[in-house]
Amino acid sequence: MEILIYGYGNPGRQDDGLGNLFVEKTRQWAASEGLDHIAFDSNYQLNIEDAAEIAGKDIVIFVDASIEDIEKFELTEITPESKVEFSMHSVSPAFVVKLCQDIYPETPKAYLLHLKGYEWEFMEGITREAMNNMEAAFEFIKPLLLNPELFQENTGRW
Repeated sequence: MEILIYGYGNPGRQDDGLGNLFVEKTRQWAASEGLDHIAFDSNYQLNIEDAAEIAGKDIVIFVDASIEDIEKFELTEITPESKVEFSMHSVSPAFVVKLCQDIYPETPKAYLLHLKGYEWEFMEGITREAMNNMEAAFEFIKPLLLNPELFQENTGRW
């Protein structure tokens, strides 16, 4: 089963870099475990070209810092959506998945891993609290990456 972990955010805005940092941490772990079924990508924001990147994958996990009122992290399944949202990121994960669905014959199961962040100033460095949330999410996601059939059973807030 082919999995893509795609983190996005701006590492120059403190906790907004959580998605990118999560990708690097998970990439190192996957390499040490010999998990060659997992691919990785990261960027400052999602773009329409990312529809091609996710095409052909079985599972895609988008990872982003969140300002939402969650405890530490949340894993939610993405429903493809054609509505374009203008926010800090140019397009939403739901829009990328919908575009993939419209263009390519196979659309992956897609999830968004929201990592609770706290500080968003223009400076580098993740806060200790956000780093702890990322670590908790990483420990949670490892067994799912080893057994991808468990994804459907494990969405929710933590």
